Amino acid sequence: MTARRPVLAGLALAMLGGGALAKGRDMEDPVPFGMIGKMKALPGKRAELIAILSSGTGAMPGCRAYLIAEDAKDPDAIWITEIWDDASSHKASLQLPAVRAAIAKGRPLIAGFELSVETRPVAGSFVAHG
Repeated sequence: MTARRPVLAGLALAMLGGGALAKGRDMEDPVPFGMIGKMKALPGKRAELIAILSSGTGAMPGCRAYLIAEDAKDPDAIWITEIWDDASSHKASLQLPAVRAAIAKGRPLIAGFELSVETRPVAGSFVAHG
């Protein structure tokens, strides 16, 4: 499949993101797989797309962090950063019914995918506020 698959997978995974954040968890544990992607919502639809992406329904096995950010300079762009125990955990998440539902619900609001890269997180931490 094209480079769109990882970002589309990110869209699907985002629906579960709220419960998958690594609240207060150090990155000292080995974390061999990450993804960062930028997607564009249809004009004026970014907030609606973010609502779909942030309507978490629970934790995903192997997901340490799932972050959604608005692009500060582009009113239609969204950045998604994911951190997984391994690539197989990410791949397995694509079979979850909620993930498949998020793809179907969010796809009509997506104008395109600008960037998708795989990373290997090696250091850092995330502390949730709220």
